[in-house]
Amino acid sequence: MKRYRNGEVWDFENQMPVAAGAGDVILGVDGGTTSTVCICMPILPFSDPLPDPVPVLARAVAGCTNHNSVGEAAARETLEQVMAEALAKSGSNRSAVRAVCLAVSGVNHPTDQQRILDWLRDVFPSNARLHVHNDAVAALACGTLGKLHGCVLIAGTGTIAYGFTEDGREARAAGAGPTLGDWGSGYGIAAQALTAVVRAHDGRGPHTMLMSSILGKLGLSSPDELIGWTYADPSWARIAALVPVVVYCAIAGDEVANKILFDSVEELRLSVKAVVQRLGLCGPEGKDSFPLVMVGGVLDENKRWDIGEEVIKCISKDYPGAVPIRPKVEPAVGAALVAWNFCMKESLENAFKS
Repeated sequence: MKRYRNGEVWDFENQMPVAAGAGDVILGVDGGTTSTVCICMPILPFSDPLPDPVPVLARAVAGCTNHNSVGEAAARETLEQVMAEALAKSGSNRSAVRAVCLAVSGVNHPTDQQRILDWLRDVFPSNARLHVHNDAVAALACGTLGKLHGCVLIAGTGTIAYGFTEDGREARAAGAGPTLGDWGSGYGIAAQALTAVVRAHDGRGPHTMLMSSILGKLGLSSPDELIGWTYADPSWARIAALVPVVVYCAIAGDEVANKILFDSVEELRLSVKAVVQRLGLCGPEGKDSFPLVMVGGVLDENKRWDIGEEVIKCISKDYPGAVPIRPKVEPAVGAALVAWNFCMKESLENAFKS
C-alpha cells in the first residue's frame, strides 16, 4: 500500500490501534456530482439472510468525485479522504478491508474503471477485492440489496438509466452530462426554465410565472441579470437547485413550467425504455417482471406534482411487469452490498471446489 497525494489522511492508522475484536469490513462508496458518501459495514455471515436494517459501522461524506467535473486528481483525493474518514470513525484501518466497491459518476468506459482500479490497488492491501462501477450501479443495488438485476432510473442533478440482466449483460441510456443533453435531470429541468425566462423576456417565448419566481428566488431585479448569475458559476448542482421553483410554478398552473415537467417525464421514460428493450428485461411478450429502482431528488415524492409517480405511470403502460422500488437504504449501502455479494459468490465457489 502507498499513499496517493494527500497521504496525511491515513496518519490515524499510526495513532489509533484497531479496536479489540474488530473484524473484516467492506467499504461502499457512492460518488455523485454533488456529494460523495462512504459507508463501512462489517462482513456479514454468508449463510444468514441480510439483517434489516443492514448494519453500518460508520458513514462519511465529502464533495464531488466526478472526474469530468472536478478533475481526476481532485476526485481521487476526495475519494481517499472519504474512505479514510469512514475507516477512522469505525475504529478500523485498511488492513481490515476485505472489499471495496466504488460507484462513481463519470465512470463511463472500461478505461475509466481501469484507471481507478490501478489507483485503488496502491491504496488497499493486495488481498482486498476491488470493484469500480458507475454510480448508477450503487443506486440499483440499494433497491435490490446488492443484486445486479433490473433497471435503475436516477434523476438528481444529472440523470441516467442503467440496467443489468441476471447473466451479467448491462446497458445504459442518457448520463452523458448537460452538454450532450441530460434532459429529465434536475439540471435539464432548471436549464429549460432559465431558457424560458430569457425567451419570455426578449419576446421569443410566452409569458411565464417562472420569470418572477426565479428572479425572486435568486434576488435579482431583471432577467438581464440572469446571464451574469448563470455564467458566474455554471456548476451543475447550482443550476439544478432551481427545480423546486419550477415545480412550484407548475402546481400554480403555469403552462410553461408544466410543459417542462411533462417533457422531462417523457425523457426519463424514454431512457428507461431504451435500457429495457436493449436487455430484454421485459421478456419476449413485454410482460415479464423486473425491478425498476427510482433514485434521486427529482423523483422524490411530491403530493401535488410527483415527477417520479408520473414516470412510473408512463413506464407501467409500456411494461406492466415493471416493479417500482423506492429504496429504503442509501446508494452507498447498495455499493457495499454489491461487494458483499461478490465476496459471498467467491466464498461459495471456493467451498464447492474444496
